[in-house]
Amino acid sequence: MTSPTTVTKPTKPATRAEARTARVVTPRRRPLSRVGDAMLVLAAATGALCIALTIAAAVFDIRVTLFSTGSMSPTIPAGAAAVARGIPASEVGVGDVVTVERAGKLPITHRVTSVVAVPDGDPEARRITMRGDANVVEDPFPYDVERVRIVMFSVPGIAPLIAGVGTPPVMAGVTGAATVLVVAIFWPRRGRGDRSRRRRPRGRA
Repeated sequence: MTSPTTVTKPTKPATRAEARTARVVTPRRRPLSRVGDAMLVLAAATGALCIALTIAAAVFDIRVTLFSTGSMSPTIPAGAAAVARGIPASEVGVGDVVTVERAGKLPITHRVTSVVAVPDGDPEARRITMRGDANVVEDPFPYDVERVRIVMFSVPGIAPLIAGVGTPPVMAGVTGAATVLVVAIFWPRRGRGDRSRRRRPRGRA
């Protein structure tokens, strides 16, 4: 003989005040909050990229070179930015595009046209001649180097942007905007639930 099944009915709040309290009020996210979240994600991604580039520069000797002239056009036009990795000069081959440091002058990035050992020099050193793709003659003098940076790839048109971001006024503006954004997002606000509890009438004793 089976016992009858007892069905328990859900209890209802006794008063309207308790009914309002029982509701779970989910506050709507304001557009400013959504924009702030997107900006925080963008800032986090930018920060991660900067950290990655810093580590790459320190560990793998990777640098970004900005091109202000068109001596390497059309391969690397003026206004492009190239990413280059440091390698021993003994690994350089004809046809490579490399950056060479010059004492008292800006580095130069051209294509290698010849590579030979340096007479009576370090076994790892090389004497290289270079020429820009847009030039009709080679550079005036060869370069005796022990280490160069070989260009891995380039992105046209972003050199002005990178140069502009690094200026003090832009950096100050970005820092100030980020500070205001973080304060605006995390500043404590009263939610709708707090306001409803404050206005809730007391139940009868």
